[in-house]
Amino acid sequence: MRKSLLEKLRESLLSVLPITALVVITALSVGGVEGRLIWLFLVGAFFLTIGMGLFTLGADVAMMPMGNSVGTMLSKTKRSRFPLVLGVAFVIGLVITVAEPDLVVLSEQLNSKALVYIVGAGVGLFLALSVVKTFFKIKLTYILMGCYLVVFALAIAVHALAPDFLAIAYDSGGVTTGPITVPFLMALGIGLAAIRGGKSGSDDSFGMIALCSVGPIIAVMIIGLVGGVSVAPPDNSVPEFAGFSGIMRLMGEGILHQAKEVAFALLPVIGVFFLFNLTLLKLPKAQIIRIIIGIAYTYVGLTLFLAGVSVGFMPMGKSLGGVIASRSYKMILIPLGMVMGCLIVLAEPAIHVLNKQVEEITGGAISKKLMLTSLCLGVAVSIGLAMVRVLTGVSIWWFIIVAYGVSMLLMFFVPPIFAGIAFDSGGVASGPMTATFLLPLAIGASSAIGGKVFADAFGLVAFVAMTPLVIIQLVGLAFKLKTHRIGKREVLLAKAGQIPLSGDTAKTVDFDGDSRYNIDGNDADTLDTVDFDT
Repeated sequence: MRKSLLEKLRESLLSVLPITALVVITALSVGGVEGRLIWLFLVGAFFLTIGMGLFTLGADVAMMPMGNSVGTMLSKTKRSRFPLVLGVAFVIGLVITVAEPDLVVLSEQLNSKALVYIVGAGVGLFLALSVVKTFFKIKLTYILMGCYLVVFALAIAVHALAPDFLAIAYDSGGVTTGPITVPFLMALGIGLAAIRGGKSGSDDSFGMIALCSVGPIIAVMIIGLVGGVSVAPPDNSVPEFAGFSGIMRLMGEGILHQAKEVAFALLPVIGVFFLFNLTLLKLPKAQIIRIIIGIAYTYVGLTLFLAGVSVGFMPMGKSLGGVIASRSYKMILIPLGMVMGCLIVLAEPAIHVLNKQVEEITGGAISKKLMLTSLCLGVAVSIGLAMVRVLTGVSIWWFIIVAYGVSMLLMFFVPPIFAGIAFDSGGVASGPMTATFLLPLAIGASSAIGGKVFADAFGLVAFVAMTPLVIIQLVGLAFKLKTHRIGKREVLLAKAGQIPLSGDTAKTVDFDGDSRYNIDGNDADTLDTVDFDT
């Protein structure tokens, strides 16, 4: 495990170093950013790097096996006890969401604790819906289409009656799938789907995070329409401190605060898992010891990571955004935000968890490199568009219509597994780095130019969750078209006698479910079929 830890720390350093260097260079170049904030940011980056390395190791050793074991156990439950399974799913969704660090950060910036419980209930309900989807073999495409039709209908009403809640609702959907939720839900989905096996099981391995991201959007929109929950603008003040001792004091306070928050977030998940283990799973002692060690890595790592981003990154984001927006060259926020968005993807721990799972489930057909490149491009576009909103005041509504409309249309043309991965990616991309640096950057910029913070700055997290839906599905479409061309070429070469046929029977290739290419004219029912869509 020591070798694995060193490797994780190396990967973490390579991920965090680019965004750290860019922020420091930008702060020194534009001027106006206090030197003490730059030092605070650098110390935060150090703790973030250590924390990210420890957390990703802990996710591999503990969170993934825990979720997978629970998912496998639930999938084997008898149909007669299905209502109990749904109840368990709701509780799991609620407890892992109520103290999700990303959600806590958002609620603090909105000064609304009630938001946490509303979002938690939304995740619990839609996690239960995800279990229904898997058990009854309902296509993810159908459920997502139905859910987003409800979302669009509510969005029209919210846009007219409670516009401040439109961006907040979409942000809530993005922050629910953070560093604690993602590893557990990813493994839970894989465990539920594994019992089915085959292509269908692989397709169902993804999509759980997507559905759990929809629940909070609907819940917050409904609350916005009926009233009863108030939100207030965030505090843009910078903490007072002086010298290195002041920095370490702030960091120490941040570590203690996050230690409590992370403990509150992890304990319910751990409690549910060990309750399952005592009553149903009964895993070997050696495996339990390994999981406990992994939980320790996860706890320490996530505490240091969140302390680094909340203490060091958040004040820098607000200050830097305000300074740049007050200058004559404020439009530079658009390309600068795009570059920052691209680099922050590299430092989001949950993204690395997702990419690893995608590569494993697809047998390397969708590589970690391809996923990371696609997400970097998608998030770069997201932040660029978000900064356009901050500087111009254009409503988030128009972007939502186009992005989600295109993503819904693409679902009819891409292989099902890509649709699940795309919608999961949207939730995973909007992690703690986005909530604690890029959102404060937008808030600082909006405040500096006198914009409407709720309408113009909030919604950035939603943008980060939105563009991967389109980007990843476009990758899936390209993958499908490439496979189609390769398969058709091989058939034509075989017909021309340029490549040999194997086996005693001729082969038919099914590219799209309708078109068949018969090599030697034999009856179709005697032929082997290869489906290149899968």
